[in-house]
Amino acid sequence: MGEENNKGKVCVTGGSGFVGSWMVKRLLQHGYYVNTTIRMHPEKERDINYLRNLEGASERLAVFEADLDRPASFAAAIEGCAGVFHTAHPLDLEEREAEQVKIERVVNGAVGILQACVDAKTVKRVVYCSSVATAVFNEKVGGLDAIDESSWTDVEFLRSLGVFGGPYMVTKTLAEKMVLDFAERNGLDVVALLPTWIHGPFICPYLPDSVSIFMSLILGKKECYQRLVRTSVVHVDDVVRAHIHLFENPQAKGRYICSNVDITIDKLHEFLSAKYPEYELPSTDEFEDLIRLTFPKLSSQKLVESGFNFENGLQQMFDGAIKSCKHIGLL
Repeated sequence: MGEENNKGKVCVTGGSGFVGSWMVKRLLQHGYYVNTTIRMHPEKERDINYLRNLEGASERLAVFEADLDRPASFAAAIEGCAGVFHTAHPLDLEEREAEQVKIERVVNGAVGILQACVDAKTVKRVVYCSSVATAVFNEKVGGLDAIDESSWTDVEFLRSLGVFGGPYMVTKTLAEKMVLDFAERNGLDVVALLPTWIHGPFICPYLPDSVSIFMSLILGKKECYQRLVRTSVVHVDDVVRAHIHLFENPQAKGRYICSNVDITIDKLHEFLSAKYPEYELPSTDEFEDLIRLTFPKLSSQKLVESGFNFENGLQQMFDGAIKSCKHIGLL
C-alpha cells in the first residue's frame, strides 16, 4: 500500500472484543496504521491471531497490553496517535462484580485513557463507544414519540427498575457523562456513539453476548427471549463505520444514537421462519408469558443528517452471524 493511502495512526482500545476487532479490521482496510490494546488473560497469553492475520496487519497493526484497572497502561498505545476509538468496557451481564467496583474500574479507566490522550498532544479526536442504555431509562421516556440525544438515563430510576443488566447500564451512563465532562474541562474533542444491540458477523473466536441474544431463537436460548420482546438492533459493520465517519467528519459534535431496525419477538420469529427454514424455531406459544414492554423508537436522525448511511438490514445481520456461528462450530 502506497504512502498516499496512509491515513495516519489511530488507537483502538479493547481490540480483542466484538466491536473492537471489527474496528481494527475496518481501519486497516481504510489505510490507517492501528495500535490496539488487549487485556492479557492471566493464565495464558490470549491467542490473537484473528487480529494478526487481518489484511494489512503485518505492516500496520501494533498490539499493546493494557488494562482498565491500570489506566496508565494505555499511554504507550495512544502515544503518537491522531485519533482514539475507546471500545474497551467489561460486559459483565452476569453481575459477577459489585456495581461500585465496576463503576470505579470503567470510570477510572476512561479518565486514564482520556488523560493519556491529553498528554500525547497528538490526539485530534476521541470517539467513545457508549450505548443507548445511557439515554432510554427515565420517567419522561414513556411520553415521547422517539428518543434522541437530548435524553439521558436517570441512574436512580434505572436502579429502581431492577432490570437485567442494570449495573452495566448504570456504569455506561456514569462513564459517558464523565467522559463528556472531562473532555469539556480539558479541551479534548470527544464524540460519543450510542449503539443499540449489535448483531452480525464476528471475527473474535467466541460468541459475543449481543449476537447470542439475537441468535437465541435459533440456538434455543429461552432465557434471552424476554430481551427480544421489543427491541432495536444494528449491524456491527454499521456501528464501526459510524465510529470512523464521526472521527473523519470535522463537524461531528456531542452524542449520536446508532440504531437501524426496531423489531418485536413476533416479527423476528416471522422473519427467521421465512428466511431460514432449515432451523427449528420455538413455537410462538412460548412467548405468551413474556412481559410486553413499550418503548419509544430510537432516533438516529442526527447521525444520518451528518452524512452517514446505514448499509445493512436484518438479512445481512443474520447471514453474517450464522456464517460466523458455523465457523466456530455453534451451528
